[in-house]
Parts: sequence; C-alpha cells; structure tokens
Amino acid sequence: MAKSHIQYSCQQCGAIYKNWTGRCNKCGAWSSLIQQFDENSREEKSAIGRSQMSGKPLDFVSINDLEVSSEKDRLSTGFHDLDTVLGGGILLGSVALLAGQPGIGKSTLLMQICATIANGHKVLYISGEESAGQIKLRAIRLGADSDNLKFASSTSANDIAKTIEEGEFDLVIVDSIQTLTIAEIASAPGGVSQVTNCGNLIIRAAKLSDTAVIIVGHVTKEGTLAGPKVLEHLVDIVLNFEGDRYGGFKIIRAIKNRFGSTTEAAIFEMNQSGLAEVENPSAALLAERQNTDGSIILATLEGTRPILVEIQALVTPTNFGYPKRTASGFDLNRLNLLIAVIERRTKLKLNDKDVFINVVGGLKLQDSAADLAVCLAIASAVAGRKLSEDFVVFGEVGLGGEVRSAFRPDQRITEAKKLGFAHAIAPATVKDKFVVPVKDLRTTLIDYVNE
Repeated sequence: MAKSHIQYSCQQCGAIYKNWTGRCNKCGAWSSLIQQFDENSREEKSAIGRSQMSGKPLDFVSINDLEVSSEKDRLSTGFHDLDTVLGGGILLGSVALLAGQPGIGKSTLLMQICATIANGHKVLYISGEESAGQIKLRAIRLGADSDNLKFASSTSANDIAKTIEEGEFDLVIVDSIQTLTIAEIASAPGGVSQVTNCGNLIIRAAKLSDTAVIIVGHVTKEGTLAGPKVLEHLVDIVLNFEGDRYGGFKIIRAIKNRFGSTTEAAIFEMNQSGLAEVENPSAALLAERQNTDGSIILATLEGTRPILVEIQALVTPTNFGYPKRTASGFDLNRLNLLIAVIERRTKLKLNDKDVFINVVGGLKLQDSAADLAVCLAIASAVAGRKLSEDFVVFGEVGLGGEVRSAFRPDQRITEAKKLGFAHAIAPATVKDKFVVPVKDLRTTLIDYVNE
C-alpha cells in the first residue's frame, strides 16, 4: 500500500501545495488552504501506463440517429420570464445551478417553483441547511401543499445520487451543494474536492434517470460563485440571483445556458406572498420621480427587455485635495473614464468636485448605452439646470467624445413612447422621427444642459 502524504489544497482554485501558507499564490485568496492526504503520490508515474491498458474502443452512432428532447419535456416554473431565461422551462435531465446572496430569496423562489410543478409532477426538495419545520412553514406560506411534493433532509451526496437514480421524481431541488459530502473523501464540506465530486455524482445520476435537478450554490463576498470554477463547467445552466436583499427589484440572469439564450433576464419583487414578476418595471421605477437637476431618464435593456430607469447625479465641491467618486448601480471604473472624457472633451471642470451617481430602484446597469445619460446627469448637476421631462436618453460615449450607437434602439424607443415621452436624445445613427440625433458629447451638453 502506498504511503500517505500530507498536502494542502486551495478551496478557491484547487491549487496544491506541499506546505501550508496563509495566502494562495495562484488566486490570492487568504486562509483558503485545507489539509488533505495524497495516497497516490507514488503511483502517479504509472497511472498513465495503467490507463492505456484498461481503455476500450467507444461505441458510436451517426449524428442523424441521435434523439433530441422535445419542448414538451420542459417543466414550467410558473413564471413566464423565468421560463424564458431557462430557454422555455426546466428541461428534464438538465442540471441548473442557482446562486445568490444570503436572504435574497433563493429558497422562496424554489419553493414557489415546487408548488407549481408539483401540481402535475413529482418533486423532491432536499435540504442540508434547514430543518423540516422551517421548510414546512415556508411551504404553508407559499401554498406548496401538494402530496406530490416530498421533503428529505440529508447532507450525503451518495444517498442523494442514489435517490435521483431511482427515477421516481421529475424534479429534485438540492439546497445546497456546499453542505454535501461524499463518504469516500475525508475533507470538510464546501472544499474543492467535496464540491467537485458531489457535483459530478449528482449530475451523473440526473443524466442517467432523466431527472431535472436544481442545485443551490453559495456566493463569495465579491458576489461570485463560491467553490471551484469546474462546478460551473459541469452543470447545464448557471443562474445568478442579483439585487438588494432588503428591497428593490431582484433580477435572475443566466450566466451559462446550454438550452437557451444568456441575454434574457427575469425581474422580481418580494411581497407577503413570495416573489412576484414585475409586469411593468419602467412605470414602477418612474412613479416617484421628481424632475430636478441631475435627474435623467435612461432607456436601457435588461436582457432583451427595455426598461426606463432614472439616473441621478450629485456634484458638490470637494472638501479634500482628492475628489471623491461614488457610484451605486453603475461601474465605478466606467464613471471615472466618463469624467475624464467630460473634462478633456468639454469645458466642464470636475477635478475639484465630488461626483455621486445613483441608479434608482437598486438596478445594476451593464449597458454601455448608459454612458450618455450619466454624462448628461453630471453636467445637469454641475450647471443646476433640468432636462425637459419629455426626453429619454441612451447612447455610448467614446474616448473622443463621440456618441456611438446602442443595441436594439427600436425597443428602447417603443418603451419610451408607451410611457408618454416625446423625444429621445440618441446617436445620430438611429433613424426615427422620435429621436433627436446627437453626434458628440460637447454639442449635446451645449444644446440641452448649458443653454
């Protein structure tokens, strides 16, 4: 029997070290190394030779003879927008990974999905974090009282995989992957080896039994998925649950989707009866708007859905030698870049002023067409002048101060017309009578803010 050797593995990236260190040199994570045993250290050199002798030719078929799952094999979640994000619903045999901040509503959403699907299919909810009493109270509150909905409490990936392999259930919820362990591995739950092997075991069982599985994953302080990156590669769908846990809109995006698009987004809000889809987010976001200086309405996109959102800017003289820049819902590096463009390409001077940007409603913008609205909001706050209530704004700003085209302008214009706006300040490439075309940032500020 080979002698066991102690080694240390990073929980974040999986790097292996012979000695313990406080910081992983590969990914930079602190206190992420855990001890494990390497029982095959003496056999590594002969492993390739043994594998060559044990292999056998594969059985293969023509690509035309392969069977394709039909759309009828999808399970509706009860949320139209979430079905769209998933590519039409939950496909039988697929494995989805759902991640989000603690308390944002992952368990609530999954219980609502279970309540809908259990009306005609068998569903199993497996929890390794909560007790049966907690799950029961949530099920009562959300109306999940079907006999087709079963519950089990377990942290054994071996038992969960065996249950899935039986093929008795159409959908299985596993909450969460960081609490599971495999009996054959001695490391603690949540480690790289445990998460990777538990994921592999559950995915293999789901594919063999044609069972749909949703796995809940934890996130780090930075908001990224905790654990090894290989888990994201193993699953079919990766869903990210974003938003403020204390209020505002909550958005589900598909970071990865083997069965549909990754450009869609589902928007929810929390109420007493659980999560509810927001039918008209633009009207809700603009309901409390007051037209003041520094306030600009942006026509943006969440996935392929057009939304009108208010961009607020506040510019004040700095009390220190170095001006402060703060952004809520907008990328801070992008804000610094736009401020540099404003100072270089226009006559506005911001080197002695603090700049604060806020996106109303808790949304986090990832749309490059928000550049022009942010610039106009800053200029409006500096000049103390309002933009007309009839205008919406969208367009990307280049380093030369030019206003560039935006993605899907027709959808943005249609949404603005629905809510009663008269004009859109947009790139000159957009050919529409509704649009007031602009070519560069300096001319735009002179015509609409500093006049």
